Amino acid sequence: MIAMLDIFLINIVVVVAVVIVHYEFLYRLNRFIPRWHVLHRYRIVIGLLGALLAHAIEIWLFAIAYYFAVSTDVLGGLSGAFDGTFLDCVYYSFTVFTTLGFGDIFPEGDIRFLTGIESLTGLVLITWTASYLFLDMQHYWSDRE
Repeated sequence: MIAMLDIFLINIVVVVAVVIVHYEFLYRLNRFIPRWHVLHRYRIVIGLLGALLAHAIEIWLFAIAYYFAVSTDVLGGLSGAFDGTFLDCVYYSFTVFTTLGFGDIFPEGDIRFLTGIESLTGLVLITWTASYLFLDMQHYWSDRE
């Protein structure tokens, strides 16, 4: 059986990885988009697409953690309409990250802690993206374009 400290460390590693990914995406978007010679209103679209790509990568990082945990039976498992495939883990991660909630796949065992922290992390990162896009829109949406 895996110790509580190990569960905590696994959660921390995954969360730190996705926060770094998110930070780097927003930082680079903020730094490079103003240099591109496109209409101001399209800069928002580029920022949104970049943020969506960041979220997709973050979801896939959580999915890798779920797949590892389920494949090795380290943290428990996923039940319901779960076939054990990696794409099932990606689907599950999308529903958890976006806080849609559990539907046809649900956690059992210690993997519930990773599920809970993914929901919280997803909520914070989605809010961070919304704030970033709001500030971008304030900056670029003006009377000049």
